[in-house]
Amino acid sequence: MMSPRRNSGMKLGINACGRIGKLSLWHHVSRKYFDEIILNLGRQVGGSLHDLAHYIERDSTYGSLHGFLYGHKATSVINEVDEKKSTIVIDGVKVKVLTKARNPYEIDWAGENVKLVVDSTGLFLDPTLPANDPAGSCLGHLECGAEKVIVSAPFKITDKSKPMPDYAVTTVMGINHNDYDPRKHKVISAASCTTTCLAYMFKPLLDYFGVKRILSTSMATIHAITPSQVVLDRMPEEGATDLRKTRSVMNNIILTSTGAAKTLSLVIPEMKQIGFIAESVRIPATTGSLIILVVNLQDDASGQSIRRDLINDIYKKAAAADKEGYLHYTDKQNASTDIIGQPKAAAIIEGHETHTRTGEIAINLDNIQGDRAKIIDQVGDNVLKISVTQAVIYGWYDNEFGSYVNMLGDRTVSIAESL
Repeated sequence: MMSPRRNSGMKLGINACGRIGKLSLWHHVSRKYFDEIILNLGRQVGGSLHDLAHYIERDSTYGSLHGFLYGHKATSVINEVDEKKSTIVIDGVKVKVLTKARNPYEIDWAGENVKLVVDSTGLFLDPTLPANDPAGSCLGHLECGAEKVIVSAPFKITDKSKPMPDYAVTTVMGINHNDYDPRKHKVISAASCTTTCLAYMFKPLLDYFGVKRILSTSMATIHAITPSQVVLDRMPEEGATDLRKTRSVMNNIILTSTGAAKTLSLVIPEMKQIGFIAESVRIPATTGSLIILVVNLQDDASGQSIRRDLINDIYKKAAAADKEGYLHYTDKQNASTDIIGQPKAAAIIEGHETHTRTGEIAINLDNIQGDRAKIIDQVGDNVLKISVTQAVIYGWYDNEFGSYVNMLGDRTVSIAESL
């Protein structure tokens, strides 16, 4: 799926340098597939370019860049900072910094010879907005010279009456990456960290049991904090409806929402046939998140119940068959910090905590709409009993570098190879 080819001769554009943008820069500096990276900030940073280099080189979650790349004995990999040229050389990779434009429509990608852009702002997520929208649009990158744009978040179409345009597609590497058609798709969403993990937790079950045996499912992600939250309590803005978003991330467990279930149906269309509830809980951790997946399965005609050993075996075999290593299985007992930085680990199934319970569901046919008499005559009773197993599966994911950014990097390189 992925070519080992390096030094492609191409430039990569990265728009914004927040959590995903900065760590994507780390990823591509390490990978060295792109000869040069054009980093658009849209504003000045600190007092000089050295302040930006300081920010890039250090990270409170992952440590120093050189330590992350080469271990604790390594020294700085910031080789050169040139204020006049607005360039930083990081581990041999040239990074040119742009500071003039924040609206994608005004970024000079053509002048920089950039064909592929990763937009990590989290702002320009509506692929239906015109390129020259005053507030900005992901299509603006295309008007200014880029041929493809990858957004590092799920699409959000503001006007619900508008369908997803033909030139836009949502993919997760290793799940539906082949849905990307380089001949027609211009804007690609790399989904989200939670959707990515969830896809790898659900696909093996779907492949084994089929859509008809999966009666319903629910998930809760115990999710690390994100920059959209606040350190200390803040007064709500005018019109705010979710007052919890203004509460301190340092002191609270905060209930919130997730669009993972909706986005998952774009990645795995069969999910539209399965009842699904998705919830999210934010906790005071910088990264390292967990999905608790609950699946209700109809037992087969043999009457043999689904056991935890079968569920774990499904994941073991799926992980062994995953050539890219995106799905991991472990019998170890992990804590959240244990999975931080694990490369390409879309989901780490903690088999030690898999649980199953089997019981009978009694369905009163008198409550079923339609020709009840005919149904009861065929069944022979007005109560139908079905054997159902509820399975609970735990999946870890590093919602920043280890899982999402590394897989976003793979998606970026795969699209670059199609140009």
